[in-house]
Amino acid sequence: MRRAFKALTAALALSVSPMALSLAPVAVAQAQTGSAPATLVADTVFIDADGRLTAAGSVEVFHGTARMTAGSLIYDPATERLQIEGPITIVENGGDTILLASAAELSADLTNGILTGARIVLDRQLQIAAAEISRVSGRYNRATRVRASSCEVCASNPIPVWEIRASRVVHDEQAQQLYFDNAQFRVVGLPVFWFPMLRMPDPTLDRSPGFLIPSIRTTTGLGTGIKLPYFIPIGDSRDLTVTPYVSTSATRTVELRYRQAFRTGSIELNGAVSRDDLEDGTRAYLFGTGSFALPEGYRLNFGIEMVSDEAYPSDYGLDNKDRLETGVEITRTRRNEYILGRVVNYRSLRDSEDNSTLPTLVSDVTWHRRFAPALIGGEGGLRFQTHSHRRWSDEDTDANGDGVVDGRDVARASLRADWRRNWVLDNGMVFAGLTEITADIYRISQDPAYDRNVTRVTPAAAVELRWPFMRAGSAGAASWVVEPVVQIGWSPKDAADDVVPNEDSVLVEFDEGNLFSLDRFPGADAHEAGLRANLGFSVTRQAVDGSSLALTLGRVVRPENLGQFNTSSGLDGATSDWLLATQYAGSGGLTVTNRAIFNDEFDLSREELRFSWRTDSYGIGSSYIWLEEDLAEARTVPTSEWTLDADWAITDAWAAAIETRYDFEAERAARAGLGLQYATECVTFDLSLSRRFTSSTSVRPTTDIDLSVVLNGFGSGNRATAARRSCGG
Repeated sequence: MRRAFKALTAALALSVSPMALSLAPVAVAQAQTGSAPATLVADTVFIDADGRLTAAGSVEVFHGTARMTAGSLIYDPATERLQIEGPITIVENGGDTILLASAAELSADLTNGILTGARIVLDRQLQIAAAEISRVSGRYNRATRVRASSCEVCASNPIPVWEIRASRVVHDEQAQQLYFDNAQFRVVGLPVFWFPMLRMPDPTLDRSPGFLIPSIRTTTGLGTGIKLPYFIPIGDSRDLTVTPYVSTSATRTVELRYRQAFRTGSIELNGAVSRDDLEDGTRAYLFGTGSFALPEGYRLNFGIEMVSDEAYPSDYGLDNKDRLETGVEITRTRRNEYILGRVVNYRSLRDSEDNSTLPTLVSDVTWHRRFAPALIGGEGGLRFQTHSHRRWSDEDTDANGDGVVDGRDVARASLRADWRRNWVLDNGMVFAGLTEITADIYRISQDPAYDRNVTRVTPAAAVELRWPFMRAGSAGAASWVVEPVVQIGWSPKDAADDVVPNEDSVLVEFDEGNLFSLDRFPGADAHEAGLRANLGFSVTRQAVDGSSLALTLGRVVRPENLGQFNTSSGLDGATSDWLLATQYAGSGGLTVTNRAIFNDEFDLSREELRFSWRTDSYGIGSSYIWLEEDLAEARTVPTSEWTLDADWAITDAWAAAIETRYDFEAERAARAGLGLQYATECVTFDLSLSRRFTSSTSVRPTTDIDLSVVLNGFGSGNRATAARRSCGG
């Protein structure tokens, strides 16, 4: 029978320091040891005539966060040494550090001594096997004839994918560093590199100065190049990463990333300075973001996006955005209130757009409040909004003939109140009344076609009748809901008059989300006018296996056409086109969404189809869009594009991904990409190939190849998430 034995003297205090890693010569210093008693549990514990304490059979020692198991243990008070027979296991910090050995001779507090046939396992990843390990001062573990790897090694996998062999390694637990002497780096057993001295962080270290994993990038414009990032921590809350990038096309680039955490937020800045053969002079970019919590629930966000030239993002593999945004905003979101204030500067990288004639400087203030009126019931809303945009041009003419005056500047203040209430009738019908009124004040500069100051008030009202029918499923049958809807809306005809320029409501989308809306214009410059009837019905089917099918069909009917909408929107004419929206969500991960707009002859003006299928091992997503040409939306030819993205977990270690976008009108691909990843417990290999096609004169077509190899087990950022290689027979 096992029995517990409390040590009677502090001499048997067992203190095991957390394990860590390091590289390079290091001085050994004396460490303080604790004096707290340990708890010893064994099958047999006795003290002989010479005063030596012997524990045998399933020996366990507990001290603080450390736990040691061994076959037997002998403590000699005369020498204050422990003789331990294995197998020995010392576990620290909940298993983040494990020390294994066949035998050991240690001091009573385990801070000094020698372990033979030993291994160190760090963060359940990196294993260091050695003929002998010496513990010094409770801080250093010095191992000789070392093999270090995070790869699984067993009878079926006798040769690791990679390993480091060294004559000696010193593990500094306090600095969390590993220092290798005479280190040889091997890949599948073959020597690749030799280092006289090598320092590397252990997996438990979050932040340490040093080189990060390099990556290789090949492009048609810049040739083959290498990036070698160097990480510099600046205190506990800041860091800087400097990445030199050189390539065969004589590019000389230095990339910088600066991050800082504050008590209430954080910032991150990414930038680079380049000189290359593609453009004359110095090229650069700066992207940055920041977010801070302010008092009273407010939040401050800012973003910076700046480039020296239009082609820089494409040449250097940055974000594919063709319009850049730099601005700052303050927001607050509560249950019934939303507040926004922002200032944004836009810069277009498109060949077809001139930044001097675009509204590049935009400011907005929005206050939106929802409430329940006490006297009339229902739900009410109140919104106050200001908006202004400025063009840098001073011209008051339409030089390029696109209908927009080159230098027109606009400022607006708007106040809108709305209300809605539902009543359920005895026969199950739902009757609703809704109304809103909007007041706008405009100031228009540098456009002689409009008055300088314009004030307008636009009321709108509607009544709505819904009649939902439901059949509940029973005995495994699906449940159905069918709901026809009729809505009669009105606003004055003069709301269609062009008393102000329409700049935020040019593109109108007709979908199931606004079929029963009082106003289908997305912005404030235009308001839907006249009498109209919004007609439609929806069908929803919910199966017991979790799959569902939803369908919405509807259209808009007016007594007369006021000419407010473009032909491609589907809303033009006295009678709009039909809107048909369907969605299927299967229990096996399949989702299909389709939205079509067509006339009575079934001629399409818009078609959108999205297909996705997700399982445990693969995912496929594809979409197709077709839009008819519309000069009012600056579309001289139809838009017909197909996109595909897919990923496949081929095995536990191998994964692949593809993406492409094809333009049927141009009869060419717009973008294509292929990715391949191999990830195990010890290495992660990433290879990506992408091709960008373009007809732009400022952005060059490019093909990019990126290669990255990460040795898992060094540093906390390289923890492997893939399944370990099998060691089964």
